[in-house]
Amino acid sequence: MSVNIAIVGLAKSGKTTIFNALTKGRAESKSHTPEGFSLHIGVVKVPEPRLKSLADMLHPNRVVPAEVKYVDIGASVKSLVDARGISSQLLNQLSTADALIHVVRAFPDESIPHPEGSLEIHRDIATMELELAFSDLAIIERRLNKVEESLKAAKAHERQAFLHEQEMMLKFRVDLEKDIPIRELKLTPEEVKAISPYQFLSAKPILTVVNVGESQLHQSASLEAELSARYSHPRRRVITLCGKLEMELAQLDESAAEGFRAEFGLKESGLDRTIKISYELLGLISFFTIASGEVRAWSVPHETPAPRAAGKIHSDMERGFIRTEVISYDDLVKCGNIPEARKRGLLRLEGKNYIVQDGDVITFLFNV
Repeated sequence: MSVNIAIVGLAKSGKTTIFNALTKGRAESKSHTPEGFSLHIGVVKVPEPRLKSLADMLHPNRVVPAEVKYVDIGASVKSLVDARGISSQLLNQLSTADALIHVVRAFPDESIPHPEGSLEIHRDIATMELELAFSDLAIIERRLNKVEESLKAAKAHERQAFLHEQEMMLKFRVDLEKDIPIRELKLTPEEVKAISPYQFLSAKPILTVVNVGESQLHQSASLEAELSARYSHPRRRVITLCGKLEMELAQLDESAAEGFRAEFGLKESGLDRTIKISYELLGLISFFTIASGEVRAWSVPHETPAPRAAGKIHSDMERGFIRTEVISYDDLVKCGNIPEARKRGLLRLEGKNYIVQDGDVITFLFNV
């Protein structure tokens, strides 16, 4: 199961250009319908140098990286909430995303006029926050109406749960009306679990990608630092990317692309950087499995117990979990192979309470 990230932004911001840069795609922005109700979907392999090292060491028949799915939403959030029909499919794609990428335009181009008539990064960031809040407020209002109706017919033992939900929804509504997104609220673990089914958009981690032009690359680092100082939050980050340049480089072979990046002073690709920061925002780590001639990378949240990590592979493995055989990536590299690691006593047996660590190489033992 891949990480799912939706790309949103105002019209003419370069959403599809960023999508193509991240997925090495060739989607046409003009392929969006006049009403804007369409989408592009692309799946990319997560860059993982450790996976290559394991493959070079173990010579498996198959190497399988983790994946990220990007969905380019071809409509404004407010339009999706207001409209009906096909837009509900797009809203579902947006609602079920693990995180959002918000593309903000900074590049000048007289042939592509900005819908608001001028370039203004702070205004466009605020506009998107309003659209996300608008979606959440619509959900809250619908839910409050249902809770009110349910309370009228609720039995005594049911009322407390409905009243608790009503109180929580009213609190969120007040905060959203004060321009405070849900992702910035200090929620208890119980509240986080309670709101999960609603898929509030302003609760999702968000990466703001400021889309600069080639002529602005020399000042992109200072712009990123300035915006990060204002907007960065544990569940929000800001980066600058030149979408047009990254899209062109994505179509080249890696060696040629690296040469051009060096000329522009770029240390890593837009894809590598975006995935790295997305993983940080989502609190994801990577572990590896070696089985049946296959080396595979998996992504799970921090603090994931071993049985739940096994369930990432197959639900039967979680239900029938017995124990794991674990070695860290660094220890395995030092040993050079599994038999040597076992000889040195570096393979550990861990039980149900073991918390998976980044870089673990794991064999799950289970019985169903």
